[in-house]
Amino acid sequence: MSSRSLFHLAYHVRSLATSRAFYKDVLGCKEGRSTDTWVDFDFFGHQISLHLGEPFKTTNTGKVGDHWVPMPHLGAVLLLPDWQALAERLKAANTEFVMEPQVRFEGQPGEQWTMFFRDPSGNPIEIKGFKSFESVYDA
Repeated sequence: MSSRSLFHLAYHVRSLATSRAFYKDVLGCKEGRSTDTWVDFDFFGHQISLHLGEPFKTTNTGKVGDHWVPMPHLGAVLLLPDWQALAERLKAANTEFVMEPQVRFEGQPGEQWTMFFRDPSGNPIEIKGFKSFESVYDA
């Protein structure tokens, strides 16, 4: 493809007010269009649509290092300074982490920082941090 594409994901949340506070104030996402039953956000350059309803079921069946993490989950890849700033905002907001912010594959190809947490409706989110986007697929 010669043009950039954006990813779109729509999923359920229990409260738009609570979700707005978390996605805007804690994650720093810009709000887009909305109605009384859904709201769009710019989720780190991609579009998510939060709709009122029962969130998807997850199970802790994904193994990341020594941790079992929720599957399925959504997430984003950020440059390391942005990842570090987000980790600090999440800590300041007393976010309960499924997996605390940490480095993986240190000193190896694909070195990355990761953290898992849930939004107020229980939707699992993983945010990864890389020194450069060019190293995301290094093996």
